[in-house]
Amino acid sequence: MPANNAMLDYLKTRRSVGIGFLKDPGPTPEEVEQMLTIATRVPDHGKLTPWRLVLIEGDDRAKAGEKLAAIAKQNNPALDEASLDIERRQFLPAPLTVGVIFSPRPLPKAPELEQLLSAGNVCFNLMHAAFAIGYAAVWVTRWFAFDTAAQAMLGARAGERFVGFVHIGTPTAVIEDRDRPDLSKVVSRWQG
Repeated sequence: MPANNAMLDYLKTRRSVGIGFLKDPGPTPEEVEQMLTIATRVPDHGKLTPWRLVLIEGDDRAKAGEKLAAIAKQNNPALDEASLDIERRQFLPAPLTVGVIFSPRPLPKAPELEQLLSAGNVCFNLMHAAFAIGYAAVWVTRWFAFDTAAQAMLGARAGERFVGFVHIGTPTAVIEDRDRPDLSKVVSRWQG
């Protein structure tokens, strides 16, 4: 396979763009389909498809935020209005959020950890697809990725859980790169 220098350059400079810097326009339906096709092209031992995707877009972003605020208030009645407003905006201003749900399948030759990693790869491939098409993205987990009531409200079924939410939109800022790991501190060679 020949070297792909454009892909190498992209991989060396890829940088998440926070949700506050993602605005309209969002991807078209055709672009969303292309992104989802790329996102789901991941390692999947046993061909189990141990994940599902939930799209949150349009007016449903604010509706989901209202429901999150209600769950947050139920969990913590002392929350003030400013804190509840933060919950109401969890899916704003990004025009599209894709929730990636881990949906494990029983198969001894594909342990649950492998299936979980496959779901995580869906998140990261979705980010790559968004950037490749010309948008920006960020993969996050917030409290609602771990809260049972919030997970159910957002579409997870019994035995499932979210591995992340990928917010996608048009970037409004160039994000400075952060320091990356010193390879000498995180890489070793096995020597028997």
